[in-house]
Amino acid sequence: MKDGIKIVTIGGGSSYTPELVEGFIKRYHELPIKELWLVDIEAGQEKLNIVGALAKRMVEKAGLPIDVHLTLDRRAALKDADFVTTQFRVGLLEARAKDERIPLKYGVIGQETNGPGGLLKGLRTIPVILEIVKDMEELCPDAWLVNFTNPAGMVTEAVLRYTNLKKVVGLCNVPIGIKMGIAKALDVDVERIEVQFAGLNHMVYGLDVYLDGVSIMDQVLDELGNPNSQWSMRNIEAKNWEPSFVKGLGVIPCPYHRYYYKTKDMLEEEQKAAQEKGTRAEVVQQVEQELFELYKDPDLSIKPPQLEKRGGAYYSDAACNLISSIYNDKHDIQPVNTVNRGAIASIPAESAVEVNCIITKDGPKPIATGDLPVAVRGLVQQIKSFERVAAEAAVTGDYETALVAMTINPLVPSDEIAKQILDEMLEAHREYLPQFFKSVNA
Repeated sequence: MKDGIKIVTIGGGSSYTPELVEGFIKRYHELPIKELWLVDIEAGQEKLNIVGALAKRMVEKAGLPIDVHLTLDRRAALKDADFVTTQFRVGLLEARAKDERIPLKYGVIGQETNGPGGLLKGLRTIPVILEIVKDMEELCPDAWLVNFTNPAGMVTEAVLRYTNLKKVVGLCNVPIGIKMGIAKALDVDVERIEVQFAGLNHMVYGLDVYLDGVSIMDQVLDELGNPNSQWSMRNIEAKNWEPSFVKGLGVIPCPYHRYYYKTKDMLEEEQKAAQEKGTRAEVVQQVEQELFELYKDPDLSIKPPQLEKRGGAYYSDAACNLISSIYNDKHDIQPVNTVNRGAIASIPAESAVEVNCIITKDGPKPIATGDLPVAVRGLVQQIKSFERVAAEAAVTGDYETALVAMTINPLVPSDEIAKQILDEMLEAHREYLPQFFKSVNA
C-alpha cells in the first residue's frame, strides 16, 4: 500500500471545492490524503487560485499534512492518482444561461439537466469526460472516477458505453437532499431515516422510507401533499404536489419531477423569473461573485455558510462519503449512479441507473429492486432512451441523432420545435461542439 492517497479534482476552481476540502479534512482519520490536486483550464485560472489559496488555509488550520497542488496541466495531475473527481462546466455559467434562456423563446422549459438544456450540456460535456478517461487509462489505470458533472446520468451512461473504464461512479445530491428533507419534515435525526431509491439521475424515486427500520411511507406521502411542506432544492421552485396525485403515485418523486408532472406551472414560473431576476444561471453568477469575494479574504479558513445558497448543498459530503467507503471497503448503503446489472428489471443491464448500492472496495454493488411501479416505469424508460440517444449524438456528432434525442424528451412538444431549438442551440454553443461542425470546417 502506498503512503497516503492522491486525489485529483478536475474543475478545482469550482465554488463547491471548499465543501469538498472540508469533507476530506473531516474524514482524514479514515481517509489519509497525502496529495490533493486541483485542476482547471485557463479560463478558470483566477478562480482556481482563489479557491486553492482558501483550500490551503483550511488544511493549514486543520493542521493536516495534505499537500494541495494547483495546476492547469491535467495530465501532470492525473499521474498515479487513486481517485479522480470531476465537477466542471464546459462553457462556464454563460453556457448554462444559454441552455436556460433559448428554449424559453419556444415555450419550452430551459433547465440545466432536463429537456433541451440537459441535452446540450451532455453534448458539450461527454467528449471532454471521454478525453479525461483516456488520460486516466494511460496515467492512473487503477483510479476511480467519481463524477458530479451534470447531466450525471448521461455522463455515466457515456463512460460505461464508450470507454473501457469500469471504475466509474456518478454522484448527485438529490437523494441526500430528499433524505434530509424527510428527516426535517418529521423532526427526527437524519441517521434514523433510510430511503430505498431507484430510477435515474434527476429522475429518481423513493420506493419506500424507513424510520428505525419500520416503513413510514404513508406518513411521508401525506407530508409531501401537505401544502405547508416546502421540499425542494435551491435551484427548483418548491411548487406543492397535489395530495391525491402523490398518494396515487405511491412513491416519492424527486424535486426535478416537477418539470414533468407540473410542466405548465414550471414553464410559467421560469418565464416570469427570467424576465424579473434572470435565469437560474444568471442568479448563480451573482451568488458566485459574492462567494469568490468571500474566498479572497486571507483571514477566511473555513467553508463559509453562504455556500449553502448554491443548489448543490451536501453533494461534496456525499462524494467524500463515497470515496471513504470505497477506500475502507465499508459495505454501507449509498445511492449512486452505476451500471444497472439487473437491479431495475425494466432498464437494460448495461445501462446507468441511480439506485441504492452496497459500497465496497470493488465499487458499488446495486441492490435489486425488481421492477419500478407501473405508474413511473414508462417515464423512466423514456428518459433512459433520451440519455442513450443523447450520449450517442455526443460521441458521433451526428445531427439527426441529436434531433431524435431532443424530440423524444418529454419536455419538447414536437419534432418541428425540437429542430428550431436544436439549430439555435448548436449555433450558440458552436465553439464547444466541434464534433457537430467538423464537416463544415473541412
